Amino acid sequence: MFPLRRNRRLRQSEAIRGLVRETIVTPNDFLVPLFVTEGKGVKDEIPSMPNYFRFSLDELEKEVKELWNLGLKSVLLFVKVPDHLKDNKGTEALNPNGLMQRAIKTVKNTVPDMLVMTDVALDPYSSYGHDGVVENGMILNDESSSILSEMALSHAQAGANFVAPSDMMDGRILEMREILEEEGFINTGIMSYSAKYASAFYGPFRDALDSAPVDLAEVPKDKKTYQMDYANRIEALRETEMDIDEGADIVMVKPGLCYLDIVRDIKNEYDVPVAVYQVSGEYAMIKAASEKGWLDHDAVVLEQTYAIKRAGADIIASYFAKDVVKLIG
Repeated sequence: MFPLRRNRRLRQSEAIRGLVRETIVTPNDFLVPLFVTEGKGVKDEIPSMPNYFRFSLDELEKEVKELWNLGLKSVLLFVKVPDHLKDNKGTEALNPNGLMQRAIKTVKNTVPDMLVMTDVALDPYSSYGHDGVVENGMILNDESSSILSEMALSHAQAGANFVAPSDMMDGRILEMREILEEEGFINTGIMSYSAKYASAFYGPFRDALDSAPVDLAEVPKDKKTYQMDYANRIEALRETEMDIDEGADIVMVKPGLCYLDIVRDIKNEYDVPVAVYQVSGEYAMIKAASEKGWLDHDAVVLEQTYAIKRAGADIIASYFAKDVVKLIG
């Protein structure tokens, strides 16, 4: 007895597979993380992230032009702050002429239509490498949230389209939304890192920005008291719902591949755009394995990208963005 339906009929050629493909990836899906550093003529490769770079502002101009020409229209900015400007309260984060504020203006002056999102967190500015103020061995929530809100306002004043708080302090979305509204930045959006897990995949990123927690007895050795426990699922929904209620326009799950169940849960539950951050450790593993000849770099990059999109991501923050848009042509 032959089967009445043969599913393989829809897999016979690239033409038919393309015609019935359920998940489509385009350049519009990507948010490109960019690392910015002081100096001039600096394009500094990050050792733990092969073929990814820190850019001085003049090199940043060249990079955003290239991204725009590839069809990549959104960037997420991070800055590497010199050690002498770091302190426990991240004072430099509020400097209107700080590196982040100048980076925002550089992108907007170079490609005015580029969507600029900015990292709102204290760890690049903290002498302790934490996302909040440290006192008596603890991370202070409310004091940190107030500083982060002022930081978000500073980014909006510099021209950012969206601020992206990645700190996981309780209540910071509401405080940011309120200060932005009060100061007239009603159109500045908030992309909240709503479900950010205390992951082991962040190492290369912290190398890139020199933002890892310092090894001191009086300082928490990790970020587990504010980032989420990777064993938890329902908690992610609670965090996301709270951020939406407080005014988040976009919610994010971070990291990516190990948390696609969380992405699908959130996408099924809430009617807001969902972003996923394919983080530095995920990038570094693919690079290392492909350099060893153990994996086909391009094939694995595409497979992971489609998996993230298939799981429900509307936005993918990825260090592979340029690679993918070139591969999909």
